[in-house]
Formats: sequence, structure tokens, C-alpha cells
Amino acid sequence: MAETDPCEVTEYNERLILFVLATVQFITIVDFMIVMPLGPQLMRVLHVDPAAFGLIVSSYTFAAGAAGLVASATVDRFSRKSAFLLLYAGFILGTLLCGLAPNYGTLVFARVLTGAFGGILGGISMAIIGDVFPDSRRGRATGSLMTGFAIASVVGVPLGLVIGNSFGWNMTFIALGLLGMPIFLIAAYVLPDLNAHLGEAHIHPLESLRRTFTVRNHLNAFALIIALTCSGFLIFPYVSAYYVGNVGMSEQQLPWVYIAGGILTLVASPIIGRWADRAGKLFVFRVIAPLSALLMFAITHLQSAGIAFAIVVFGALMVCNVGRMIPAMAMVTASVAPRNRGAFLSANSSVQHIFGGVGAYVGGLMVQQAGEGAPLEGFESVGWLSAGIGLSSVWLAGRLRSSEHEDTISAAELALPAAAEATFDVGEPLVVCVEGE
Repeated sequence: MAETDPCEVTEYNERLILFVLATVQFITIVDFMIVMPLGPQLMRVLHVDPAAFGLIVSSYTFAAGAAGLVASATVDRFSRKSAFLLLYAGFILGTLLCGLAPNYGTLVFARVLTGAFGGILGGISMAIIGDVFPDSRRGRATGSLMTGFAIASVVGVPLGLVIGNSFGWNMTFIALGLLGMPIFLIAAYVLPDLNAHLGEAHIHPLESLRRTFTVRNHLNAFALIIALTCSGFLIFPYVSAYYVGNVGMSEQQLPWVYIAGGILTLVASPIIGRWADRAGKLFVFRVIAPLSALLMFAITHLQSAGIAFAIVVFGALMVCNVGRMIPAMAMVTASVAPRNRGAFLSANSSVQHIFGGVGAYVGGLMVQQAGEGAPLEGFESVGWLSAGIGLSSVWLAGRLRSSEHEDTISAAELALPAAAEATFDVGEPLVVCVEGE
């Protein structure tokens, strides 16, 4: 099998690759996000409380986390394209099974299956971005990938809510599964193999897993992702129920919340990506992360606010959450040597989903609801906790180091040499690709 050199990928191919990855990101994000605004309907139809609903959300993330651990030990043994297509096929199957689920227990099982495949796709997508794009353009590429999230909010989630409200929540997942089938064929045609890493000598899967979780730079990256993920998932699964029960919004008005937030994010994502490439990823992250923490506190204290103001706050929070993830993921990707990127980003996806599930479940335990449609109680405390964890990410981001130092570090080393203690510098490209060669 011929090796694919990332430096030989043309600009036209880069755009096609980004289109495919962003489209798959759109489908997977809608599949995951749609459960949260469908919360009031699911709790009503399936007769479950907030804690049981939290398990529907967290079952996906826990399954994705467990699958990510397996993938982190084996994924670098396959080309990026093969791994991506296999996982995407399993995700489509799981989504269709969600649409066919007749009750709560079956739905939880189907979400586990969907998460086991779909949850790792984000890590593989970032590995493809890391292999194709040099660091000088990686922030922009990551921003473009994040537009999948924005479009999912503008189009996918509102449309999924309309389908769910009109034909039942099951039809939303069936529609997503059918949409994903032709995209699979396009991905099979467009994606390059990206198999240059297969020339590296491979170690035992358990040893690969041990190394992934013992390098200090990896642990710093995991800590940052844990903080970002937990702070978001403590809140987001319960915003729709909070807006309906506490703010006074109807279920029919919920799509406008996601449309407004998605439009703002769609406009802001590429701008933030270009800003991060020019001004530095760490600087941009330190500007946006505190704003996100402030908005997390604000959105959980809106009981007396009007509906219009609640929509604005949600939209601003979406922009800040995606805005902090763009430089964060660019930094995390650049902090890992290319030969270990697939394994690490799969493990990173695993950690992200596990702690997303932890956040969603803990948030469900902290809030109470007296009855169907009743106000959520205790959401203010969730806001305090979320904001505090979000602020900690500002310090954690500064602990990341460039991958240029990783080759000087043994897998079990606990201390970096003094020369490696410099602050993460995103101004120097980590991939030597001279355009025009």
C-alpha cells in the first residue's frame, strides 16, 4: 500500500477532506445533541425522571469512553481512512437502532452501541486534521471542522426537534441514519489513506495504552479536556428542561434557541480559528475560557429573565464553548508526536466522553424536578460548579508543551528537562511542509 504524504495533499483535496469531516461531524453532533432538547418529550413519553434521562445522555459517552480506550491501543495499526470508515458504519447502524427502540431500556442499549462507534469519530477526525494540516493552518482547519457543530445547531437540531415533535422522537434518529448513508460513500471516495504512520514499529497494545497514559504531556492534555468537558456537560443536558420549566419557554420555542446559537457559532468559528493562528492558540484560549465560565454561571440563574434574553445568553455560551475548544484542540493535537497522534487522540476522545458522561450524570443528581413540567431545582449550584471547573482550564492550558519536546521524554518520565519547561509556543509550525515543494 502506497504511503500518503500530508505535504502532497492539494488545497482542493484539503477542502474536500474538510467538507467530509465537517459533514460527518454535523451528523454525529446532531445525533448526540438532539437527545438534550428532546429531554422534556423523552421524560414525558418514557415516564422517567431527570436522573434516568441523564443516563440516556451519559450511556453514549460512557460507551464512547470505553471504546476509545480500546481504540487508543490499536488504531495506529490501521490507515486513518480504514479506521474512520469502520467507525462511521457502526455509528450509522447504532443511530438506526435508536430510531427503532420501543422503550427506555432498549433506547439506552442503542445509545451505548451508537456511542461505542460514533464517539471515537471525533478523535479520528482530529488525527486526520493533524496529519494533513501543518500547525500554521491547523487552527483554521479545526475552526472549519467546528462549523459542523454550528450547522448542527442551526439546521440539524431544530429540524430534528420539528421531526420529533411532529412524528415522534424515534423518527429523528431514523432520519439521521438515512442521511448518513450517502455521506459514507462520499467519504470512501474522498479521504486519502494517510498510512505513513504504518511504517513505524508497533508495540503491544497494552504497552501502547500504558505509554499513552504515562507521558506527562499527555496527562496535561487529558486534564485540560476533562475540565472543558465536565464544565459543559454539567449544564447542557438540562438547559432545555430548565428553559421550559423555569424560564417559561414552550417546547415549540426551543428550536429557536439552537438556531440563534448555531448561527452565532457558524459565523464565529472560522473567525476564532484564524485569530488563533495569528495571535496564538494559548492567548485566544485565555481570552475566551473565562467568558465561557461567566456565561455558565449566568445561564443557570435566569429564572426571572425574559425568553429573548435567555436565547441570547445560550447563543453567547455556545460561541464561547466552541470558541475555547478550537484553540484547545489545536494545542492538544500539536502537543503529541505524529507517530502517536492516532492512539493519543482516540484516548483523548475516550477521556472526553467518559467525563462528559460523568458531568451529565452528576448534573442530573444535583437537580430535582417535582413533577412533569415542574421547575428544576438546584440548577444554580450546578452553575457554580461548572463555572469553577471552567476557570481551572485557564491554568491547565498553560501546562501543555509542544510535541517537539516529546522525543526527549521517556514514556514513564515524571519531570521534564529545564529546556522543556518553556510555555507552549504555538507560533512555530511543528510540521515541516514547505508549500510549493
